[in-house]
Amino acid sequence: MNSTFRKEIPIIGIMLMPFVYLAFIWNTLPAKVPTHWNYKGEIDHWGDKFSLIYLLLALLILSYGILFIIPKIDPKKRITLMGGKYYQFKFAFLLVMVILSFFILYVAKNQSFSTPNINFALIGILFVVLGNYFKVIQPNYFIGIRTPWTLENKEIWKLTHAFAGKLWFIGGLLIIVTSLTFSDQFMIYTFASVLGMMVIVPIVYSYIKFKKLEKKEQ
Repeated sequence: MNSTFRKEIPIIGIMLMPFVYLAFIWNTLPAKVPTHWNYKGEIDHWGDKFSLIYLLLALLILSYGILFIIPKIDPKKRITLMGGKYYQFKFAFLLVMVILSFFILYVAKNQSFSTPNINFALIGILFVVLGNYFKVIQPNYFIGIRTPWTLENKEIWKLTHAFAGKLWFIGGLLIIVTSLTFSDQFMIYTFASVLGMMVIVPIVYSYIKFKKLEKKEQ
């Protein structure tokens, strides 16, 4: 057994847990289960219980496959420079996906969804995880704040991701806290506002830094 496969065993192990849980509750599941909810937490799509298998495959196996293949197809092999940090990032990301999978299966079994704020809290956790690893992401075409300016200059990439990492970490915490303390309706606007800030501000920041560096070099 090579070392690469041995490192993947813990990740594969946690990814199999929702499938084991699904097998355990299979006979207790109703014929029709909810497979999608709108932003208000209302069920807007139903399917048979076999659709839960496809949902888990899409959520877990597809995510794992993408994260597994990215370092291999990275043309500049920059992601491999992250070493163990990329493995930690992959593990943490998939762990959040596993937690989300368990939540989906629990809701499908009990036919209840008390509040959509739980989903927001899970997304907030994911943002915290991503923000924590932004500072170690090397310039690449797949992960991170990929603007013309960050991809053009390694220093701009580094500065932008150091800044964006803090912003995403704080934004994720803010989403978690507000999802646990405010109403569903208020949370929808809060989430949209925070997400917009997390996406737009780093892009603007990278452009400003790029222009400042461009002036220095003139």
